[in-house]
Amino acid sequence: MTPAQTVIHKWTAQEFKRLVLDAKPKVAVFDCDGTLWGGDAGYGFMAWSLERGLVSRSTSDWIDNRHRAYRAGEVSELVICGEMVRIYEGLRDNELRAAAARYVNEFVRPRFFAEMLDLVAALRAAGTDIWAVSSTNRWVVAEGVHDFGIPENRILAADVRVKDGVITSEILDVPTDEGKAVALRRTGLPNPDAVFGNSIHDLAMLEMAKNPYLVNPSPALLAAAAKNGWGYFRPEGAEEINTAVTGE
Repeated sequence: MTPAQTVIHKWTAQEFKRLVLDAKPKVAVFDCDGTLWGGDAGYGFMAWSLERGLVSRSTSDWIDNRHRAYRAGEVSELVICGEMVRIYEGLRDNELRAAAARYVNEFVRPRFFAEMLDLVAALRAAGTDIWAVSSTNRWVVAEGVHDFGIPENRILAADVRVKDGVITSEILDVPTDEGKAVALRRTGLPNPDAVFGNSIHDLAMLEMAKNPYLVNPSPALLAAAAKNGWGYFRPEGAEEINTAVTGE
């Protein structure tokens, strides 16, 4: 039995909701993929959009090779997340937004965690300011968090500049790892009341929170949590889709 299994307390749905609401957070920050819904919508949307010819064949082959290198540990999380949003250079912003809406409706919405929908709704009803922070592109994130009632001006996601309605290759932000904490500080949120995350790439922003909450945590995040004495919550059905590739 690992240290994570012996030290970390697993909250029930009722315990988790009560812990969060009793803390009365004024600001709550949520990661998206794996936290609000199951699966990796960032990679899933990329694969889906390549299959549908939204980018050129040469670009498709290039990013596929780059992602293979990332999985082999030869390309960093920061770099690949930036490249995965830059490949849409030349497309119109409204065109990609429409594509993201189709993808989310078919592949992401069915994987929303019901407990997280309920929790976010309860927090909003209590007057909590809700933010979403993700290394997935902003088009997918915006569509995904719409049902959670999170407005676009409360989203920090992988993004590039749009000029005259056309997507450029100029990266504006790629919030991952320490970059998530940097993005929150830049926004004026150096110590959010509550932060929710599922992977080691959320650790930096979890550490800056007054109350960190692990949701559907990866093995690496569980190991880090054991050192901090953090508990965690696993939504119903999460384990079955943790290794699934969304949209494949």
